Amino acid sequence: MTRRFYVRATAIVASLFGASFAAVAAFDPTPRLIWNASASAPIGLYRIEPMADLPHGTLVAVTPPAPLARWLAQRGYLGERVPLLKHVAARSGQHVCRIGAVVSVDARPVVFARESDRFGRPLPVWQGCRTLRSGELLMLNPDRPDSMDGRYFGPLPTSTVLGRAIPILTRDTPDAPLTWR
Repeated sequence: MTRRFYVRATAIVASLFGASFAAVAAFDPTPRLIWNASASAPIGLYRIEPMADLPHGTLVAVTPPAPLARWLAQRGYLGERVPLLKHVAARSGQHVCRIGAVVSVDARPVVFARESDRFGRPLPVWQGCRTLRSGELLMLNPDRPDSMDGRYFGPLPTSTVLGRAIPILTRDTPDAPLTWR
């Protein structure tokens, strides 16, 4: 093999790498695998499957809107570009309320909100009742009382949903071993 061959091969490979990085930057692909490090859903690896229809109870990956993402990062709850994992608790047409600490869907209490986080810092409060419009979802983790979810930030646009989160390798408690699902 000649020096000229190596130079040409290097230029071709470098061009292909450059083109692939440019394509990724230009199209901003949706993540297909995410690692959840938050205890509000089982810790571990999830596959993200895009879905048009999001039935009640579906575990979804959500990219919070920029102001919420900044607030979550400033509080140290989550990195600014890290998706949340939440369950769909209410869809368009359903009636959602937060009255005091009680969050309800269609007049049924679903979760209770706390006044402060584990560090004693006050948590956001939304109050009142409304019917979700087309393109809105209320997302909660009802089995996790400490979950930072819709009980504090209310409904979010469906455009924030990356897709259904399917567990691949998770642990049920922080001390449990990782288990293939």
